[in-house]
Amino acid sequence: MRQTKVPTLAFKNAREVDRHVALVVESLIRENNSAGLRTVLGLPTGSTPIGVYRELIRLHREEGLDFSSVVTFNLDEYWPMDEVSIHSYRRFMRETFFDHVNIPAENIHIPDGTIPLREVESFCDAYERDIEKAGGIDLQILGIGRTGHIGFNEPGSPRDSRTRMVTLDPVTRQDAASDFFGDENVPLQALTMGVGTILEARKIVIIALGEHKAKIVRRAVEEPISEEVTASCLQAHRNVTFALDLAASSELTAMRTPWLVGPVRWNPQLEKRAVIWLSQTVNKPLLKLEARDFVEHRLHDLVRESGPIDAIRQRIFGDLLGGICTRPCGDERQKIIVFSPHPDDDVISMGGTLCTLNDQGHDVHIAYMTSGNIAVFDHDALRHIDYVSEFHKIFGLNTESAQALCQKLHDAIARKQSGDFDTEEVLNVKTLIRKTEATAAAMSVGVGEEKLHFLELPFYRTGKVSKRPICDADVAIIAKLLREQKPGQIYVAGDLSDPHGTHRVCAQAIIQALEVVKAEGIVPEVWLYRGAWQEYEPHEIERAVPLSPEVMLRKKLAIFKHESQKDKALFPGHDEREFWVRAEERTKKTARIYNDLGLPEYYGLEGFVRLSGQL
Repeated sequence: MRQTKVPTLAFKNAREVDRHVALVVESLIRENNSAGLRTVLGLPTGSTPIGVYRELIRLHREEGLDFSSVVTFNLDEYWPMDEVSIHSYRRFMRETFFDHVNIPAENIHIPDGTIPLREVESFCDAYERDIEKAGGIDLQILGIGRTGHIGFNEPGSPRDSRTRMVTLDPVTRQDAASDFFGDENVPLQALTMGVGTILEARKIVIIALGEHKAKIVRRAVEEPISEEVTASCLQAHRNVTFALDLAASSELTAMRTPWLVGPVRWNPQLEKRAVIWLSQTVNKPLLKLEARDFVEHRLHDLVRESGPIDAIRQRIFGDLLGGICTRPCGDERQKIIVFSPHPDDDVISMGGTLCTLNDQGHDVHIAYMTSGNIAVFDHDALRHIDYVSEFHKIFGLNTESAQALCQKLHDAIARKQSGDFDTEEVLNVKTLIRKTEATAAAMSVGVGEEKLHFLELPFYRTGKVSKRPICDADVAIIAKLLREQKPGQIYVAGDLSDPHGTHRVCAQAIIQALEVVKAEGIVPEVWLYRGAWQEYEPHEIERAVPLSPEVMLRKKLAIFKHESQKDKALFPGHDEREFWVRAEERTKKTARIYNDLGLPEYYGLEGFVRLSGQL
């Protein structure tokens, strides 16, 4: 990719990234196997490489990829960390990859989170020697953290650093909080290969997925080398490639403003992006842009190919104006399904549009795809358990079995250690909390309880943050709902920035279900909305639904019904604001952007994109 200081590849989606990186690994292993040589791999953990590991497992099972001569060295491990803990990288690697391929146990090396503090230094020295004895790392696979760290080499790590113990950055600990059921449970320290150790690998592939990685990726590949962004040190390596999905590449100059890099092939979407960018850059409404604005900002080719300027201005202004839609489902009554990955995504992301659709007389249904039970604090569960106990006492229903159950639930929560899974009974309580909150929220925007569908998709039902991949059962449940309801329009969360991946997985399941029912003549109009984390940019928005102050208030009141998610979400991700604050500020920001572009002024706008292709 032009403008980057290292080779950078942008793929359509995460699946294509996974296949590419797995192909690189496969090619190296097969080449070395044919020559009778072993292959030494450096491996990462976390959510980013899971798709690569799944593809390598498939290649082993279905295409005979032989791992018997592979030697592995993992990047890092939390310290202290029991190797049987659900948070242990040793356990993660076994369950995710090693137990499914034929790498000999003696060839697997992972930093030991159980060693005493006094032995850490000698262990780290021995880890370095083991890498040297193996002949060095042939291929190192990396992810990148939001601080720009590779491994656990946080900002400030020296370029010549070796395997050692480090203190984790607060941002890194916050990003890991969901896996540990709260940032207070995340270890303060970790063992990691050093930057110098990583740079000695003969080939490096670094993977980044999602828009929340876009800004740090740009710093790593476009800005000068800095120890404050350790991934930028890879610019000094002779054989490194960044493999990105489109979301992670979105801040790169060649992707965001390609006309600043060189000649481009203009099309309507790129023209729209460029003209909106120009309007925002020169701080002028669209219809006030002048010829010199285009010339001074390298858009003379656009004028030559698509001009005159007045036609360009009118075209983009008309496109945006035409996308403002006060009747998002038309005048004739239609059946609509809003698919909500978690029990609150519907009102957080498109609560104003839900109000509008109901007010205009449409038959609106909401399908809650997962229970969201792992996002309920223990103290909220205890409050509801105590309520049930007192309810029984007040109304003379104080049966021995009911009180025994309440005590059992109390004891289960009291015994739970930090990061432990909930029991099935406690999970059922938390599921009920989210279900009743979702019902109250839906009713407040006009959707009756009889029109709510709690799908409980199997991929989510693990009781922990990490989920299974979607399967035929997930798709079948969605397809059944589509057959029963036959909607004319559906809304799907198209948020690629979801830090837990649930939105992305749910969207993929819906798309597969739509393919299943398409042959039966069920072909609804499909619109994507963003989740709580981010809004579509103006050049992406194809439909903008206005929100009045009164509708915004109803939206906020619906969000307030989700009491277990106030005043702080259990997994806030990279945004600490409450959901109602994010929702209101997001819609107001979109309205301000439209107003600055010279379009009609609204209190708020919710943006949507028509589904095209796979996410």
